[in-house]
Amino acid sequence: MSMKDLQDAFELIDQNADQAYFSGPKSEELVKQAEEALEITFPPSYREFLRRLGCGDIAGQEFYGIVNGNVENVSVPNGIWLTLTERKSTSLSRSPIIIGDTGDGGYYAIDRSVTTDGESPVVEWWAGPNAQIAVAQDFGEFFLRMISDALEE
Repeated sequence: MSMKDLQDAFELIDQNADQAYFSGPKSEELVKQAEEALEITFPPSYREFLRRLGCGDIAGQEFYGIVNGNVENVSVPNGIWLTLTERKSTSLSRSPIIIGDTGDGGYYAIDRSVTTDGESPVVEWWAGPNAQIAVAQDFGEFFLRMISDALEE
């Protein structure tokens, strides 16, 4: 359901464009540069998000990704830069990709240590051993739920 959920989320964004700000489409080359910087591959749903929207927010809910052509040397909402920074300064392993902030000191991350049909679960992650909780089966489900919740508030 990941890609179906993702498409439903894109439709919600289109229907609520006045509440949405995203950095815009990113090239396949730039997405590959981000993967190389992280030494990881993105799941199909997150790759499609990056290719279509890059990063941004809707109704106050922010999603991290690629901001511009510099995948490593900027700040939030650049999830590539943040993931690399957290790897250096905390216990973040090489498998998570940070995609958002929980608002209470943690992050939402795609856990690439687990894959099913190319997709991976989204977890809440905090610095420390075994500090993660699964919140969605994949990025598409997470993205749709977070957008739906934000638009209802």
